[in-house]
Amino acid sequence: MISVRDLRVTFPVGRTVVEAVRGVDLDIAAGECVALVGESGSGKSVTARTLVGLAGRGATVSTSRFEIDGKDVRGYGERDWKRLRGSFAGLVLQDALVSLDPLRTVGAEIGEVLRIHKAPGDVVSLLSAVHVPEPSRRAKQYPHQLSGGLRQRALIASAIAAGPPLLIADEPTTALDVTVQAQILDLLAERRAAGETLLLISHDLAVVSRLADRVLVMKDGRVIESGDTASLLAAPAHPYTRELVRAVPSAASRGRRLSSTAVPDSVALDAEGPPEGAADSVVIRAEGLRKTYGRHTVVDGVDLVVRRGEIVGLVGESGSGKTTVAQLVFGLVPPTSGTVAFEGAPWTGLKERRRRPRRRRLQFISQDPLSAFDPRWTVRRIVGEALAGKSGAVPLLERVGLSADVLDRYPRQLSGGQRQRVAIARALAPRPSLIICDEPVSALDVSVQAQVLDLLADIRATDGTALLFISHDLGVVHHLADRVLVMRDGSVVESGPIDDVFHHPQHEYTRALLDAVPTLEVSQR
Repeated sequence: MISVRDLRVTFPVGRTVVEAVRGVDLDIAAGECVALVGESGSGKSVTARTLVGLAGRGATVSTSRFEIDGKDVRGYGERDWKRLRGSFAGLVLQDALVSLDPLRTVGAEIGEVLRIHKAPGDVVSLLSAVHVPEPSRRAKQYPHQLSGGLRQRALIASAIAAGPPLLIADEPTTALDVTVQAQILDLLAERRAAGETLLLISHDLAVVSRLADRVLVMKDGRVIESGDTASLLAAPAHPYTRELVRAVPSAASRGRRLSSTAVPDSVALDAEGPPEGAADSVVIRAEGLRKTYGRHTVVDGVDLVVRRGEIVGLVGESGSGKTTVAQLVFGLVPPTSGTVAFEGAPWTGLKERRRRPRRRRLQFISQDPLSAFDPRWTVRRIVGEALAGKSGAVPLLERVGLSADVLDRYPRQLSGGQRQRVAIARALAPRPSLIICDEPVSALDVSVQAQVLDLLADIRATDGTALLFISHDLGVVHHLADRVLVMRDGSVVESGPIDDVFHHPQHEYTRALLDAVPTLEVSQR
């Protein structure tokens, strides 16, 4: 179906030229699933987008062979690519919020694909096929009115609307909780069983092991190892591939470092001690938190305690209220009822000017760093603002696996994983007593995720920084957290020490979450 030889893609960055893809050979046969894995910035997404004529503005593409369905496409113009996209290949990008038009409803977005390609079917049926609840109502909503998981499902519905024989999925389950991820994986497996072809880009090796026939491992724009999935993941030959497999977090990895690469642990900052007169080791105490919007209750009676140096996990389905709890604790939105105390003093009900002196001690890592950053600011200014005039931007970036090369780049010039690491560096800068982490590693490949998780564990151990860690990845939570709260429909249905809850779940919903977690079975075999 696709045959590419010696694919090279370069981009101008200032006065230099960046080689994003360096001599990649790629064949995709009809009916198979090929996976691209590797670090953020390794060239996976650029390779995939080039296959549908979307390498990017300013890109220079060269190749000795570029055939799609037997046709040489090296001379294709934009009009040719537009005819190809949608009808031959559907593209599911990593960032649904950016990919969907904010000025159009989800139904209008999907309907456009049906209209342009004169495809049979209807919007409601497509949304139902990707397990969107209340599809008729959701079709009338705008992207900002949907949760991250619902947006991702709507994007997948748009990609498959014209029934393309090839689906290119760039991190299709990144924003999804485990139960919805399982549904999407089932959907992709069903399409494969029906004879359709899939190119999968993912940092989740468990997902890759379930779906892919073959795997290509990329690093620095090159394919360093390839082979059938079972053989490659069970006995990887290249040291880098072995690092990827070793870095998968789970209950088995609890208590050990995931990364063998040491990350610099010195930052030119003085840690601020806890305020005088702090009542005890409790950093955050939330009691009876409730949040309603009209007649809709998003959070219903949540109690939460996070102590100094403790990591508390918060898990549940997309739309269960996890992020709203984080916003209530942080003070981004006021609760309908209930209170939050920060370091022994009231936090809710205060005007922002009264919170501001303590605000630096409470930091937030958003799930969507691109929306959280000012697009006009460089990385130097983004991190420098958090340092409040102190030096140390480069050591901070190094701690999260970035180099000084990114200092003068803008957010849009970074990959998804690089943006997430900048967000983590900015949160670490003031040496806070608590960091609220809303899916902080969801956009990271497994090797960088391993470094960041090791880093967060080190910060807790050395600085006593507490974490409220929200994640849909139960393997990450089990590896990192001391305690966990399981949320459903705005309420906490189960809580306790992480091993007790995950090894001996009492609530049927918790058991359903754990049953849906994909596992890297080939490596265990």
